[in-house]
Amino acid sequence: MNHPASTGRTALPAGFVSEVQRLIPEARRFDDPLSTLAFGTDASFYRLIPKLVVRVESEAEVVALLKLAQAEKVPVTFRAAGTSLSGQAVSDSVLIVLGDGWNDRDIRRKGDQIRLQPGVIGAQANAWLAPLGRKIGPDPASIATCKIGGIVANNASGMCCGTAQNSYNTLAGMRLILADGSVLDTEDASSVAAFRDSHAPLLEQLAELARDTRADTELATKIRHKYRLKNTTGLSLNALVDHDEPLDILTHLMVGSEGTLGFISAVTYNTVPEHPHKASALIVFPDVETCCRAVPVLKKQPVDAVELLDRRSLRSVEDKPGLPAWVKGLSDTACALLIESRAATQALLHEQLRQIRESLNGFAVEQEVDFSEDPVVYGQLWAIRKGTFPAVGAVRPTGTTVIIEDVTFPVEQLAEGVNRLLQLFEKHRYDEAIIFGHALEGNLHFVFTQGFEDPVQVARYEAFMQDVAHLVAVEFGGSLKAEHGTGRNMAPFVELEWGADAYGLMWKIKRLLDPNGLLNPDVVLSEDPEIHLKNLKPMPAADEIVDKCIECGFCEPVCPSNGLTLTPRQRIVMWRDIQARRRAGSDTRELEQDYAYRGVDTCAATGLCALRCPVGINTGDLVRKLRSTSASHTRSANWLSGHFATALGGARAMLHFANGARLILGDRVLGKTSAVLTRASKGRVPAWTPAMPQPLHRLSLPKPGTDGRPRVVYLASCISRATGPAATDREQTPLIDKTRALLEKAGYQVVFPEGLNELCCGQPFTSKGYLEQGDRKRQQALDALLKASRGGLDPVYCDTSPCTLRLVQSLADERLDVHDPVRFIRTHLLDRLDIIPQSAPIAVHVTCSTQHLGEGPALLEIARRCAKTVIVPEGIQCCGFAGDKGFTTPELNANALRTLKDAVQHCEEGISTSRTCEIGLSQHGGIDYHSLVYLLDRVSRPRASGAA
Repeated sequence: MNHPASTGRTALPAGFVSEVQRLIPEARRFDDPLSTLAFGTDASFYRLIPKLVVRVESEAEVVALLKLAQAEKVPVTFRAAGTSLSGQAVSDSVLIVLGDGWNDRDIRRKGDQIRLQPGVIGAQANAWLAPLGRKIGPDPASIATCKIGGIVANNASGMCCGTAQNSYNTLAGMRLILADGSVLDTEDASSVAAFRDSHAPLLEQLAELARDTRADTELATKIRHKYRLKNTTGLSLNALVDHDEPLDILTHLMVGSEGTLGFISAVTYNTVPEHPHKASALIVFPDVETCCRAVPVLKKQPVDAVELLDRRSLRSVEDKPGLPAWVKGLSDTACALLIESRAATQALLHEQLRQIRESLNGFAVEQEVDFSEDPVVYGQLWAIRKGTFPAVGAVRPTGTTVIIEDVTFPVEQLAEGVNRLLQLFEKHRYDEAIIFGHALEGNLHFVFTQGFEDPVQVARYEAFMQDVAHLVAVEFGGSLKAEHGTGRNMAPFVELEWGADAYGLMWKIKRLLDPNGLLNPDVVLSEDPEIHLKNLKPMPAADEIVDKCIECGFCEPVCPSNGLTLTPRQRIVMWRDIQARRRAGSDTRELEQDYAYRGVDTCAATGLCALRCPVGINTGDLVRKLRSTSASHTRSANWLSGHFATALGGARAMLHFANGARLILGDRVLGKTSAVLTRASKGRVPAWTPAMPQPLHRLSLPKPGTDGRPRVVYLASCISRATGPAATDREQTPLIDKTRALLEKAGYQVVFPEGLNELCCGQPFTSKGYLEQGDRKRQQALDALLKASRGGLDPVYCDTSPCTLRLVQSLADERLDVHDPVRFIRTHLLDRLDIIPQSAPIAVHVTCSTQHLGEGPALLEIARRCAKTVIVPEGIQCCGFAGDKGFTTPELNANALRTLKDAVQHCEEGISTSRTCEIGLSQHGGIDYHSLVYLLDRVSRPRASGAA
């Protein structure tokens, strides 16, 4: 194992541990304090520290682990992405986490069905289906992060899904593993036959439970009534009244079982249409009653989503872009509906909008944003709706957590339900709480902040939840969990909602499929009436940069160190824990030593996580701050910043030396020798690979002319001033020469700023923690660019997107107009060039900086104009090269690009906008990656009218 098991906790049986060591490679077993705490966190407000975390890569491993768990009586919990909100994905025993080997799909019948493994991210499934005009039914807010395993296991739904399109109702087939390790694939006739033979008593007992349930008229009626509403409280008892075939009962029981009945190895969905035409409107009514009376009317109209936002919700986002100024002046009782309608054709959409408008003619309206088909407008409206939850999270007091609850009222009682919830907020002094939700289903989310450090606050929370439970479940006969799953959060209230008979039936199912109670104990069903008040997650202050983190995990899919060391969420969790231990007087030296590599050294710090974070946290900012506190070579940094041209000369000399060593030793020997030296020097000696660039042999900078052509100031980045192409690259023209040739082809006069060899955006300094030196170099570059551009009269072109981002961030001087390659090509070159697209397919990598600059879609559009086939590798967001991490911490780059080669194997060339990123992409993709300008230059010629 990686480290001795933590002390102070009951150890796992020795036989179990030794067998796991035999079954699972060491690199995928974790029991050290840092890893177990990092994985002991999901998006809920509970924390359990597993004794062992196992990353599984195959079904055979899951089968073996389940059989072993049964033999040794060891509880296990399954985890996909960990975005669950009710405590389903944490464990104090063994946590089984999905690795990379669970991403297969099979698209069938032109997209009408899709079979998915549980590791597929929901949004990726929809991306595969989009060209076919289809999508999966469930559309949870976390779809860009959550995985199919969690979507099915929680029966997640969402804004447009309702009940008709959730996993339960769009299920076409399933492959599952039961607690005893047996496998059933309902789409495989031989598997079904074998299972019927081996598990005949189990299937007969399920059939008997279903017959008895349907025979109990009162119970069957109650079950059907409960699932008329959105409902994920308890197990899916509707399987017993909707189906009589035992296999269908079994698979539908698995939906929403939260890992308490078995492991879902694959699922086949009947997909639903993804209509291309849509429009959205925001209608504000004068009060809750009027707003809620409109909902049943809208339910009869051709609407796809109707989202309710109470006055508190609107107030929480009233300063967001896209909301009109009148929102601040709305009455205190105002309540809004965000409405969306979709259609296969624009004509049909317009007819639907006419119907919807007419249906609302009789209602008093305080204000409105009328239906818009403009993607920018309706995108802003939906961004506002999605921003309500993080808006509360972002302003909560440090040390508290943000809780989102999820209930359903009968639609006809929605207004009374909203008002009664508002009364409970006032009673228990949750003054910041807001209400929003999926009005068509009577499904309301309410968000509030809660501290758990003080017993008084815990008691307030318990009193509030007791009141909520009785209000929703008893008085209104609603659902305590509509779509977030029961988890630990509502396990003590399942009997209150369902009654003794239905509750007893759930326990029968649990004991039938998990007789030893080892699958995710205390989730969904628990014999502990206070389980919802135990293992509450602390949220101690760590640093103002990250204190607003709600630990949702939305950042994780884009992090290049995910699967190698820690994700942004886990970095924050660990730093919070270290700071709390420090304040308590504990010795944190061992944890901090471990964190130095896993938390700091292997962070790319590119800030891509901030684009996914609901509260905008850039974990890279924390890492840079931590690096700055340990940056001990200030004199060297000062010297380098003052003698930058000399430093670049030194870099060229090193490349000359490496190139000579390659010629003498050969690629293989030099690569092995370099790898050893890099590890031994802890990254101080850069790793050499065949993609390593050659030194730039000459840098000729022509003086500006006066020939009347439009001018562009060209800031060649330090990397393009020091390096040329790799020796093995078929393209041997340096980037500077290629860029200059393209700009001149388009009719521009290229001007270089004075003292170019001394200029730098400052990124190499700030990334190492030398913030002062980085800011000094940035300002020096900006001053030179302002002068060269004649006070901002000429546009500035920077050939590397990370440098551009660094220059334009917080740029106070509005005279300077600095472009990255994508923006300059988009706005200045395309109209001056004729393009004949090439037939050879190309791969495109959208760098982190390009995404920050908002130019990702434009890069892809330009690439598609230049090549008939464009490949964007799935699942690769940040390449992990991070300036020089590819040299000093090559395992980060390798981890981020571990799937690249297979994805681009049919391409001859890759395109990007960062020279350093291209080095790592070339190495791990097996093809040469170049700047976008190489492709554009190759397929373009001057346009006569444009040149004039």
